[in-house]
Amino acid sequence: MVDPVLASRLQFALTTIVHIIFPVMSMGLAPFLIYFTWKEIRTKQPVYEQLRRFWTRIFAVSFVVGTVTGLVLEFEFGTNFAAFSTTAGELFGGPLALEGMMAFMLEATFLGIFVFGRDRVSDRLYFLSSIAVGLGTWLSAVWILIANSWMQTPRGFEIAVENGQRIVKLTDPLAAYLNPRFPYMFIHMQNAAVESVALFMAGVAAYYVFRHHVWGYPIEHIDFWEKSLKIALVVLLITAPLQVIQGDEYARHVSETQPQKFAAMEAVWETDSYVPEYIVAFPANVNDLLNPRTKELFGIGIPGGASWLASGGNPQATIRGLESFSTKSPPVAIVFWAFRIMVALGFWFILLAVWGGYRWWRGELFEDDLLHKALMASSLLGFVAVEVGWIVTEVGRQPWVIQGVMKTSASVSPNLTGAEATFTLLGFVTGYIMLLSLYTYVVGRIIRAGPPSKDELTQSDTVHVRESEVTSGD
Repeated sequence: MVDPVLASRLQFALTTIVHIIFPVMSMGLAPFLIYFTWKEIRTKQPVYEQLRRFWTRIFAVSFVVGTVTGLVLEFEFGTNFAAFSTTAGELFGGPLALEGMMAFMLEATFLGIFVFGRDRVSDRLYFLSSIAVGLGTWLSAVWILIANSWMQTPRGFEIAVENGQRIVKLTDPLAAYLNPRFPYMFIHMQNAAVESVALFMAGVAAYYVFRHHVWGYPIEHIDFWEKSLKIALVVLLITAPLQVIQGDEYARHVSETQPQKFAAMEAVWETDSYVPEYIVAFPANVNDLLNPRTKELFGIGIPGGASWLASGGNPQATIRGLESFSTKSPPVAIVFWAFRIMVALGFWFILLAVWGGYRWWRGELFEDDLLHKALMASSLLGFVAVEVGWIVTEVGRQPWVIQGVMKTSASVSPNLTGAEATFTLLGFVTGYIMLLSLYTYVVGRIIRAGPPSKDELTQSDTVHVRESEVTSGD
């Protein structure tokens, strides 16, 4: 049987990796849906109603699946990480409760109006519902990220002992909830969600634009796909550079508040100055290829690059090495490569945005087959970047579950056996593969079905007029 600590960590990693897909999709779609609704009401152009109705379907599916998988994560705190829940429950439970009572209820209540109420409420109330849904989606992120960021940079607490158990006592809620990590994490996560959806939207739209303009196939609603591509590119031109710029500030903050994590990101074992920023690095000994903590590396890098990143411009700055810490280092290879994949994707997204913007400016956006292929190939890479970013965040924090306060090995439920943990891990692997396959199938069907036709929009408008006449008594 797998060790219960390892099995619990693998299970939580699996459920988190799958779950994060759905809130990223819903959080990223929220600003788009608000914009589509506003343009639909203001301009009365059918294409904006098509955009709103089409992408609302994907939003609704993502919301439902995200709710289910999110509940599983919260239950795991009790089943697999009871020791952590006992220790940090006073602080950790508050944000999770507020997320449910405030954000989820707001989103769920108005989602019914937004999905089913277009023909039953006024334009003003309907637009308000779109804002409420988007606000609820982003408020969920606020409370979840408050909890996680506190685990990275804990503040506003003291350690007390009750019945022989060390517990976290909340002493300053503002300091705890507005801890130093939270603003960096929130901006980075929300911008990443919008950027990921923009890439997904651009990739899907590029497929239909490519088939129509390059291959010459007749495509229904081609104006819809062209509009989707243009809107996605505008958003990508904003979010892609912002993500890299803010990510640079975020990395500097990590170097100041979690130096061990930053050392793992850069594979720095010995404290040194003028540390290179490795582009690639591999174990010098073939026997260490599968050792995530190997120290002898051969790499190609930018001299002084890591020091420059850590200090904000000084290539001679000193970076504290992993050997100087008293605790065991995290799996360096995992953190090192996850960080590089994330950064490489960030710059690739900038290139895509500039490439698409340039072709649009030249009037060649719909004819550039290579751009279309690149966008199609990159449609899911935003989600990949989010996943590897969270790997850096969570794996890089090890061996701590609460930085400097509680180790992960001490956070697992004390009575959990290896057999129980292994059994539930295997069950979750099977169940989540099925769930993700079903979600992919449903979203694929929505995309293949395309937006509602102009005739469907006309019929909907006719029903809306008739219901308005009945309501007014005419």
